[in-house]
Amino acid sequence: MVFHVITLFPHAFDSYLGESILKRAIEDKKIKVKFYNPRDYSKDKWARVDRPPYGGGPGMVLEAGSLAKAIEAAQRSARTGKVKIVMLSPGGKQLDTSIAKKYATDFKHIILVCGRYEGIDARIKKIFKAEELSIGPYVLTGGELPAMAVIDCVSRQIEGVLGNFDSREEERVSSPEVYTRPEVFVWKGKRYRVPKILLSGNHAKIDEWKRRKKQGN
Repeated sequence: MVFHVITLFPHAFDSYLGESILKRAIEDKKIKVKFYNPRDYSKDKWARVDRPPYGGGPGMVLEAGSLAKAIEAAQRSARTGKVKIVMLSPGGKQLDTSIAKKYATDFKHIILVCGRYEGIDARIKKIFKAEELSIGPYVLTGGELPAMAVIDCVSRQIEGVLGNFDSREEERVSSPEVYTRPEVFVWKGKRYRVPKILLSGNHAKIDEWKRRKKQGN
């Protein structure tokens, strides 16, 4: 799987991609992440890529020209395999595990377009038939954090990225409540115990307990 990220701030990804599971996935060539900065495709001598919006309003809009060229560069790089173009937007369809699975199964390349300022010229979506995707019902200052979430969520659906593919929480009985040693944890004079059911060895009852916890009971 190759993620092509269109962003004004490629170094925003350095820390997250340089640690833990995603770092290992990149080193093991399970995934690849490539960056395209629209400023590199700007005709402006100052590499400016934002313009005032038609019709007025606060803020600036990312222009179509430099973004289109950056997306085209990503498309040229994606020479083989199916390509999905995604625009990160608070108004898009909300990311969930079923979408991540579909992306991981159906596509070889995912182009992630990170918005900034007041947004992206709407013609980009029309030209490239891009899908708008959100990571939640809130607004962030840019698409970089959502792009990281998409990369993480999709990557873990690719066999070999996680140490044990069956360890994915969505594929097994899991609970938001987990415990490890010691059995009794003492904090400021108060004793906190592991639930007895988890020490019972009765896996059927343990799974039922996990299901109830997952449902909020």
